[in-house]
Amino acid sequence: QVQLVESGGGLVQPGGSLRLSCVASGITFSSYAMGWYRQAPGKQREAVATITTSGTTNYADSVKGRFTISRDNAKNTEYLQMNSLKPEDTAVYSCNAYYSDSRWGGYWGQGTQVTVSS
Repeated sequence: QVQLVESGGGLVQPGGSLRLSCVASGITFSSYAMGWYRQAPGKQREAVATITTSGTTNYADSVKGRFTISRDNAKNTEYLQMNSLKPEDTAVYSCNAYYSDSRWGGYWGQGTQVTVSS
């Protein structure tokens, strides 16, 4: 079975940092582009960052310079390093495995809650 499991979320103060992880199983990890999405209450889900099979990254304007997406194919794991966190970053963060050249939405994890508050 295909499974994506996120971890690393939690409560952090503004200006703090968190590192999210997404471990994939049941897929050939290196064949998929990976992404992080987030959804806050009352708002649409938005793409935070993506990374292709070759390592090309893309970031939402709101997180550029603060977040870094990476992947370790040997560990079937995608990471999101989040620095200088703001209250506006509060959301459920989900990982996504997909094919860059198709309209298929891919596989999704259950999500992990990130709360930035003093």
